[in-house]
Order: sequence, then C-alpha cells, then structure tokens
Amino acid sequence: MFRRVLLQIYRLAILVAIAWIVRAHYVRLRIEGNSPITLEEVRAIFPKATELRADSGERAGMFVWDGAGHQLGYVLRTSPVTDDIIGYRGWTDTLIAFDPALHVIGVRLRSSQDTAEHVEDIREDRYYFKTWNGKSWDSVARTTPEQAGIEGVSGATMTSMAMAEGITRRLRSADAALALKPPPIRFKWVDGGLVAIIVVALILAFKGTHGRPWLRRGFQVLVIGYVGFFAGAPLAQSLFAGWAENGVPWRNAPALVLLAAAALVVPWATRKPLYCQHLCPHGAAQELLGHFAPRRWRIALPKGFAAGLRWLAPLTLGLVVIITMLGLPMDLAHLEPFDAYSLRVAGIATIAIAVVGLIASLFVPMAYCRYGCPTGALLEFIRARGAADRFGRRDIAALLLVVLTEGLAWKYQALHAWIFSTT
Repeated sequence: MFRRVLLQIYRLAILVAIAWIVRAHYVRLRIEGNSPITLEEVRAIFPKATELRADSGERAGMFVWDGAGHQLGYVLRTSPVTDDIIGYRGWTDTLIAFDPALHVIGVRLRSSQDTAEHVEDIREDRYYFKTWNGKSWDSVARTTPEQAGIEGVSGATMTSMAMAEGITRRLRSADAALALKPPPIRFKWVDGGLVAIIVVALILAFKGTHGRPWLRRGFQVLVIGYVGFFAGAPLAQSLFAGWAENGVPWRNAPALVLLAAAALVVPWATRKPLYCQHLCPHGAAQELLGHFAPRRWRIALPKGFAAGLRWLAPLTLGLVVIITMLGLPMDLAHLEPFDAYSLRVAGIATIAIAVVGLIASLFVPMAYCRYGCPTGALLEFIRARGAADRFGRRDIAALLLVVLTEGLAWKYQALHAWIFSTT
C-alpha cells in the first residue's frame, strides 16, 4: 500500500515538475526576452551578486541575491515594453537597478539600435547615468523626464531622451498592471451545463451503466454535442501547454478548469479513467462508431505493428515539449483532433486527424485512443492501477521527459538562436 502511494506521488510530481519548468521558463522569457540580464552586468552594480531570481509579478524584473542568502536589490530592463520609443533611429534597452527598498542605485545602457557614436556619447556621460540615483520607484514612475529636470546628452539628445522616457514608462506600466484588480469569476450558463455533465459522468463512472446500454449511448451523444461541438471544451495538449505557460484561467473558464482537474485527480486517486471513458467527445464518437460498425469489419493488427504504434503518443508528448519550450511556430492543436469539434477554428490538419481516427475506429476499436492520443497517454500515465502496479518503463520515460524539459530550458538561448538562424 505504502509503495503504491509513493508511486502515485512520484507520477503526480512528474507532471507538476514539467508544468513548473514550463511556467518558470516562460516567466523568464517574459522578463528577459532573447537578451537576458546576466550576472556579469549586474555585478557592475552589485559586486557580491551570485544569483538572479525571476519575479513572476507585474514588475517582471529580477531579484538579486548574494551567496549568504540576502537580497541585495532588484533589477529590470526596459525592453521589450518600451521598444516603440524611438530615439534617433531605433529603440534602446536600459538596465535599472534598485536597492531592496526600490530606490534607484544604478542605470546602465544595455543595447541600442541607434548609431554607435550616439551610444558611445551616452556611455561616456557619467553624470547622465547618476541622474536617477536615490530616487524611489514611485517618484521616477510619476514624473516625466522634463519634470525631473533630465537633460539630453550633448550630441545624443534624441537617444538619451528616449532612454529617459523608456525608464519612466517601464516603471509606470508596471504600476498600472499592479493597480489592476483581478476580474470576477465569470460563471456562465454554458459552464453550468458543463458542470452538470461532469457530475453525471462521475455518477456513471462509479455506478456504471450495466444493463442500461441506452444510458451510455445517450450520454455519449450528449458529450459529443455539448462538450465537443457546443462548449468546445475537449482537453488537449494545446490547452495544457497554454496553461503551463500563462497560468490557469480559473476566473474566466471555471468549468473547464474543473473538467481538467477531474480528469487528472479522479484517475490518480481512484483508478477510474473518468475523462477518457466518459467525457472525451472524440472517444465517445469512436466508441459509437465502433458499436454500430459490423463486426466483420474489425481487423487485428500485427503485434509488431501495434507495438510500434504505441510509441506514437509518447513521442508526440516529447514533440509537444520541444515545440512549447523552444517557441517553435507550430500550432499544438494540429497534433490532435480535438479542435475539429470547434468548426469555426478547426484547421485542415486537425480535421484530417479527426476523420482518419474516426474511420480507423470502424476497423480497430478506439484506434486513436489506443495508439495516437497524447492527452490520453498523459491521463493514463497518472492513473492508479491497484495492487499490481509497479514502477516501469513509462515511469522512466516520464522522468526522461522532465530531463528533456529542463535541458531545453537550460539551453534555450543557444538552441533558439541556432534554429532561427538556419530557417
């Protein structure tokens, strides 16, 4: 019993680790873009700095720490927020450093699209960089460069004034974001219908429909029509990846979040594959087609071929991780059939996968679910299996997926630059 509990905790930890790495990666990208703040440049202001920690809040900067675990200060860059502020001919990216009380203690010009001569004139003007020293975050954010008495650098007036405007706007935009109140929970009647279907699915999962096949068939038609075509709420890798990157939209889509939570928690805790057996529109469509197709149509796949097909879903999960972590220009929705139920947004690739999967189910029962579905593979990975459950190959593969995710985050800058320099 204790061993099985530890195994389930391990599997849950795998999913949490991947989601956490993806989230931390995108927080850093939001803060740093493709020109991250480095320890070397920060040490020009904080000589004892040993670590930079991303701030996931609206200020979107970096906390500066020393080796003894003390916060030395806070740094942020003006780009890309202020890239529309043009000096002589382009934007300027500036580093702003604060003490722990958020008083400016240093400003550095990081990079600029303006001419090298203008940039060099600014770098050599030490007085200009000291203009902000000692000022609080609020005082800088609430005054314009003109109100603060900031004068442009001789010979580089447009570049230096654009840089000053960028500093004030960067802080002001963060304050505006901090001042926003969280929106209320938006629970619409469509959400009410989805919650009701989840409740019925839970009852059917635990009570069963033995002796009442009409009940299961009728509920499957309801799932296809409501969860699929009407609510457009099938779970998919594009959905999970988006939530990992940007956060869970529990205020705007509470019923969808509840659906995802039930799909993960119920099989993890009870061994019941709630979503795949009862709530997936594409699974329901395959089962209905397989039920009405003549038995003579069914074929048995060769063992070797079937074994090879079982690699399709886990390899797709690996591809999802690579696309997500590297920001490749590929739509994850095109890897699965679920967007085909949202007819207004469905792409050709999505519709093709859906159609092929449904046709295949006429000959091989639940063909897509058994061999091709990465979302189903993820939910099946986390599902408990009782006394016979053991640590196996899928658990090792899942750990390798964590290693892949962390490796892509670690080497993102180099990989991203290599990929997009060769395209």
